[in-house]
Amino acid sequence: MASTRRTFLSMGVAGVAGLRIGPRAALGQGGSAPDVLAMVGRAVAFLRSRQAKDGSWSGDRQEPGITALVVTALLRTKRVPPADPAVEKGLAYLEKYVGAKGGLSEAPHSIYTTSVALMAFHEANVGGKYDRVIKGCQDFLKESQFDEGEKKGPKDPQYGGLGYGGDRSRPDLSNTSFMMEALHDSGLPPDDPALQKALLFVSRCQNLKSEFNDQPYADKVNDGGFLYTAGGPASPAGRGGRGGEAGKAKAQDGPARSTAGMTYAGLKSMVYAGLRPDDVRVKAALGYIAKNYTLDENPGGGQRGLYYYYLMFGRAMGALGKKSFTDAEGKEHDWKAELAAALARRQDPSGAWANKDDRFMEGDPNIVTSYALMALAAGQ
Repeated sequence: MASTRRTFLSMGVAGVAGLRIGPRAALGQGGSAPDVLAMVGRAVAFLRSRQAKDGSWSGDRQEPGITALVVTALLRTKRVPPADPAVEKGLAYLEKYVGAKGGLSEAPHSIYTTSVALMAFHEANVGGKYDRVIKGCQDFLKESQFDEGEKKGPKDPQYGGLGYGGDRSRPDLSNTSFMMEALHDSGLPPDDPALQKALLFVSRCQNLKSEFNDQPYADKVNDGGFLYTAGGPASPAGRGGRGGEAGKAKAQDGPARSTAGMTYAGLKSMVYAGLRPDDVRVKAALGYIAKNYTLDENPGGGQRGLYYYYLMFGRAMGALGKKSFTDAEGKEHDWKAELAAALARRQDPSGAWANKDDRFMEGDPNIVTSYALMALAAGQ
């Protein structure tokens, strides 16, 4: 499996020639609040213009997960109804990948694609139209977890996690968090066995010495932040936040630094699994976030992986259910307004978002515009 294609599934992004994305001085600057509805309207119009005749987006990449992202983003704006022709065509395209095992098992990177497609089918499920597909996606994701079916017990560091699918690649926090979000959003309760198994894996991805992390690296950094995967992988040099854990990780003998994007992914996953604010894992994650709170960049990664970072930020803050967040210096942040302003500054006049640092496919405006819309939806 090519590393560049693998990277998309946990982060998303690749260059599109000719599209120039830059800050917009008229939006979210000078103290004025951005017009979120106008931002969303321009983005929706842009995505509509990018759909292929077969219903896909970025279909030349042969990654149906991109189409699943776009459809989910359009539906979460609440400005595009399930009966919209663009949505129906997109979902019909995704249904081509539904296999006998349930879920989109015929798709490349079947686990990631199934997770995001489950979100899309759930958002569009009016009158039980997609009940069968949704149930199949849920069952496929549960079956794909590393557990007793793979002869792994709860003491195995891979237990409860998921990878990309296809070649049964080793599990990672990004794909596991997408699975947990999809199961949560489609109605599974926090005590569902699949979410509780996943919580074991998520807890082992945290740089925190506690009864929930028995890995040898747990107390090496011990800052409450999260790693890309359990088992002591190294975050590749020069990467940070969601800016880069998706490459091939080597075995890590020494400490592996936490990254901001993965910490937001871990936090929302713990909330979906029912952990309360007084849980030691949640408290430690919030402490890490308080010390690294920013929307100017992807902490530790600069502009690399910025929009995936925004998506994880929005979903985690939304899961917490609080209107504001207080950082380590005691400053209170209206995170919804700050997220909207950060995105407003970066939206292109075409309505799209894309990243000039096109690693992790964040140069593809279909992917990044979807991330931005989903982040905004989490904050509304």
